[in-house]
Formats: sequence, structure tokens, C-alpha cells
Amino acid sequence: MLSSTLRNTVSRGFSNTAAKSTIGAVRTKVSLPDLDWDFGALEPHISGQINELHYTKHHQTYVNGYNTAIEQQAEAKSKGEVKKTIELQKNINFHGGGYTNHCLFWKNLAPEKQGGGEPPSSDSELAQRIASQYGSIENLQSVANAKLAGIQGSGWAFLVKNKENGGALDVVTTYNQDTVTGPLVPLLAIDAWEHAYYLQYQNVKADYFKAIWNVINWKEAEKRYLVN
Repeated sequence: MLSSTLRNTVSRGFSNTAAKSTIGAVRTKVSLPDLDWDFGALEPHISGQINELHYTKHHQTYVNGYNTAIEQQAEAKSKGEVKKTIELQKNINFHGGGYTNHCLFWKNLAPEKQGGGEPPSSDSELAQRIASQYGSIENLQSVANAKLAGIQGSGWAFLVKNKENGGALDVVTTYNQDTVTGPLVPLLAIDAWEHAYYLQYQNVKADYFKAIWNVINWKEAEKRYLVN
């Protein structure tokens, strides 16, 4: 199931021509988001080469895959091809999740010179919530890193706010490109796929999990916590 962000991005509808020979999907295609920093700006913690490949190749693949699957599903629906429509939904979920997760990921990173790694101020609502639940931001990071290390294969870790539990924080993991939905509001998204770290950290992914906290954009996390 896709996030509300992605659902709001895409408007679906179908119309036949007078001759009913072509089918058009009335929607807006998704595209790569603009980055707030240059590829090399997160060094030495995440290399420019990784960011460039991650953004221009991997994220672009999810953009293309989602747009293509939506178009193919529109055609399948118009032809009454129920089985194909269902099969294509798997591609929509996978590529749509990849698109959504990466949009979150890029936005919750920032160069150190732009405040990356700076924890939220102690008097902020997010900092107070972290302190009440985890004792300190370092303890929260340890919990997140342990859950990241426990992902077998590819996946994500999210720091989320649970709107159905009084705004309580939790660290949840998903596999492949599954994303968080419903009452779980993502504050931070950390990519645990090999493409996010292997060129720099190789098989020592634990070092990547530790390093990424140096460029986490806590100001963005605070905005998400307060708005949602």
C-alpha cells in the first residue's frame, strides 16, 4: 500500500477516444525530486559517487518503473484484463514504494555545514519525546542501528510517529521497497539496500549505519513531527 504522499501525487482516471482506439491515463507522472545539496556535499560520510549513482540510476529506475506500470495497468483495466491488472499492481507497489522512500531519504539528509547531524534542540517537542522514550538521542540511534543490522537482504528503517498512540515514536523496518502507511508518519528514512553504501563501506554496513547519523537532517524530522 502506498503512502498518502504518493497517492496525492497521482490522479487516476481513464477516457476512451470517440473511436475507442486509444486509452489515456489522466494523471501526473512522478519525477525525481530536486536535491538540496550537491552529490559530494555529504562527504566523507557518504561519497559523491554513491549519491550520484543512487540518485541518477537507482531512484530514476523507480520513477520510470512506477510511471510505466501505471500506464500499463490503465491499458489492462480498459481491456478488462483482471489478472494482468493485479500482476501490475505488484510493480506499482514496488516502484511506487521505492520512489516514495527515496524522496523521504534525500530530504532527511543534509551536509554538516548545513546542520546535518545536529540534534534537535533540547526544548523542542521531538527532543523531549526522544528523551522520554529513549533517554537520549544516542540511545535512539543505537536502537535504529540494531534494527538496521537485523535486516536480512534489502530494506529500510524508519523513525516514525504513531498518530494512533499519542504521537509515540518507534523504529520500524520494512523489506525491499515497502513503505510505512496509515497512522505511522515517517520522520526519518534510512536506506539499507547495498546500493546505498557498498561502493564506500563494502561489506561493513554497520559503519555506514553509524556514519549516516552525521548527516541526518533533524530539522526536517522536526517539521514532519509537528505537521503530522
